[in-house]
Amino acid sequence: MTTPDASTDARTPQFSIEVEHFDSPDAQRLRAAQRLEIDRAYGGDTEPGEKPTADSIAVFFVARDEAGTPLACGGLRVVADGITEIKRMYVRPESRGSGVAAALLRRLEEAALDLGSPALVLETGNEQKRAVGFYEREGFTRIANFGPYVGAPLSICYSKVL
Repeated sequence: MTTPDASTDARTPQFSIEVEHFDSPDAQRLRAAQRLEIDRAYGGDTEPGEKPTADSIAVFFVARDEAGTPLACGGLRVVADGITEIKRMYVRPESRGSGVAAALLRRLEEAALDLGSPALVLETGNEQKRAVGFYEREGFTRIANFGPYVGAPLSICYSKVL
């Protein structure tokens, strides 16, 4: 998936979003940057439950600019009843506000539908205000914490019917 070409609007950022292995070097670097941001916000790793792995992620994407620089990533893990959970969605700080997050989310929604998922769920943290605002703008509804996030005081969970 690629954004509109420059002939549509010279100001439209150009990037591609492609399937990539969860453990590719660029995916690892993006996830490590996300981990550093989260650890700074919460004083350490507070993620409840099992961490995603290459074996547990059904599909993973990396967004890149025209030069091939990785900008963002995100994946899907299948949870109860075929519902997919967004895992490790992250946009580098300098790419925030460019539209890459919304484009990546659309691609994750398409992939969830391809997997036969009736809905997407996700967990974010109460200190991740930009993420909360983004998911709410994108049509996600706050739900009771599910699975490993039940009873996790820092977790906020969302869902979107596809």
